[in-house]
Amino acid sequence: MILYLLQYDMANYKRVYEEGYSYFITMVTHRRQSLLIKNIDLLRKSFAYSKRKFDYHIEEIVILPDHLHMIMTPVNVEEYPKIIGTIKSYFSRHVDIEDAMWLQQSKSRQKQRYKPVWQRRYYEHVIRDEKDYREKIEYMQNNPVKHGLTGDILAWEYSSFFKRKVSAV
Repeated sequence: MILYLLQYDMANYKRVYEEGYSYFITMVTHRRQSLLIKNIDLLRKSFAYSKRKFDYHIEEIVILPDHLHMIMTPVNVEEYPKIIGTIKSYFSRHVDIEDAMWLQQSKSRQKQRYKPVWQRRYYEHVIRDEKDYREKIEYMQNNPVKHGLTGDILAWEYSSFFKRKVSAV
């Protein structure tokens, strides 16, 4: 019964478009492959490509080997799914993945010739106030620490928090 409800809810999920707000976004690789840090230059090119097509600002970002979190503010709120789609698509078209990963996806994904790079969906949350914003920042700062990648967010070079530390020196 619960599984059915979860499937039903995901099938009928509707994105929220709120003008003037920022969005907390989480994008995860297919089967949590460690692709992002290994291909960080390509990921940066993917973001640059999307920035040429769409007008948005990345408030904060943290990239881990198999997922990323960012707070973004799109100028046109209805474009944020296209922004994410463009980033994922560019990265997928240009990344090399192991042949075995092709076999480790569903038959429907294989039939549709999806490259097994990203989970099909992503998580988004409308940030409605300062408290919500601070909670998401704290979560992002703790994420590489929680996953055992660093003991200090300021030492994690794959985040906007690291950039702030470097520019302050």
